[in-house]
Amino acid sequence: MSGYDDGNGGSGSSRVNRDTTQVDMPMAPPRPAGPPGPRDARTGPLPAVGQVPAQRSLTGPVPLPADGRSDASPMVRTVERHLDEILAAVPQPDPIELAVLDAQGLLCAEDVVSSRALPAFDQAALDGYAARAEDIAAATVARPVELAVVGESVAGASTPTAIGPGLTVKVAAGAMLPAGADVVVPGVWTDQGAARVAVQAGPPAGSYVRRTGDDVAPGDPAVHVGTPIGPAQISLLAAVGRDRVLVRPRPRVVVLSAGTELVEVSATPAPGQVVDVNSYALTAAARDAGADAYRWGILPTDPRRLTEVLESQLLRSDLVLVSGTFTSSGFDAVQEALAGLGDMRFRQVAMHPGPAQGFGRLGRDEVPVICVPGEPVSALVAFEVFVRPAIRLMLGKRQLFRRTVQAIAGQQLLSPLGYRQYLHGTVMRHPDGGYVVEPVGEATDALLARMARANCLIVIDEDVTEVAAGGLVTVMPLLLGG
Repeated sequence: MSGYDDGNGGSGSSRVNRDTTQVDMPMAPPRPAGPPGPRDARTGPLPAVGQVPAQRSLTGPVPLPADGRSDASPMVRTVERHLDEILAAVPQPDPIELAVLDAQGLLCAEDVVSSRALPAFDQAALDGYAARAEDIAAATVARPVELAVVGESVAGASTPTAIGPGLTVKVAAGAMLPAGADVVVPGVWTDQGAARVAVQAGPPAGSYVRRTGDDVAPGDPAVHVGTPIGPAQISLLAAVGRDRVLVRPRPRVVVLSAGTELVEVSATPAPGQVVDVNSYALTAAARDAGADAYRWGILPTDPRRLTEVLESQLLRSDLVLVSGTFTSSGFDAVQEALAGLGDMRFRQVAMHPGPAQGFGRLGRDEVPVICVPGEPVSALVAFEVFVRPAIRLMLGKRQLFRRTVQAIAGQQLLSPLGYRQYLHGTVMRHPDGGYVVEPVGEATDALLARMARANCLIVIDEDVTEVAAGGLVTVMPLLLGG
């Protein structure tokens, strides 16, 4: 089935909490001293940095439907309701086993238990002399203790040695500790003697010594389920003898563009044609979110070939992402092809830009298909709001959403009543603390160029039509890989 949903579907209306935390941003230039700041006619004096006033609409909040849902109208659903439906439907791929280096950046899907002791033998923690603590307890610079050097132990040597009273062995970091020794005296605390050495300080027993199993004992957990695998975890996995590990795999995402007006990047657009930028931009965004993303490109216009392409991509994907112009006034060939593959619905979502959105589960395996607007700025905004959280959920991440901050608006911001507005902007640290944000560019700027200069999205709620200069707004920094 395909069509515009009446807003009654979805998996629930619970709002998903967004974390707010400090984010590294460039410093805004200090503002010149002057008369007291502007006043907001509705709220009185503007807040100091760090205070969060309620910025409400001049005309009052959007009335709720009679059933209490937060949809603005029967034909328009909220961002939360559309997002909830997507997150409830996306699958979490089964864990797979990968070589440890290929597992970097993924979540561990097993409790890795060590069968080895780390370290595997008593060893020196640094270069120096292995000795008995009781022999050197009274050593000082003024009255050093002399010991006879009876050997040397280097890293990799497997022949055990031993010492008795008054004796020492010169050791290298990582070398096997001789039997009888319970301390390593750093070389800089001695005269570096070869046959006899003068020890000028007496560290207590156990100093600069790594005992067998101090790091990890046999049977200890090395890496837990849900741990992100980075360089430190790869080091530990290798140390306990694991060259492969079970992980949550990257979801396979295929990106397609729909539109008879689209041409490839290498072509010169004729009048009325535009270059397909969405398949490049959305593929890059999906990779940045952690997916194995593939750009298929422009969908064919022939109905039979179109259906064949969609069916083949459903077979190779965990998620399919389609950008195009999807409307409620009849179906185009792409909408009809999607509708023929399963329950695909197109909806108006209370957001700007790009309210026209689509979602369904298609094909034999009911693969999630997310449709986003064809206009490039709207497509990337929709990706941030709906697709990126879905990819992170499929990866098993606990934090699905970008972290947000509260920032001072550098100028007046206007927003349509009843729609959540997403504006591209530049956020910087305020010299007095907190953040300040400015929308990017003038109205005459090319949208793509404006978007490329932005480092954040300014989010204005549905029941706010105006934020005065100096008011506080929610800002979503667009950090690569964040």
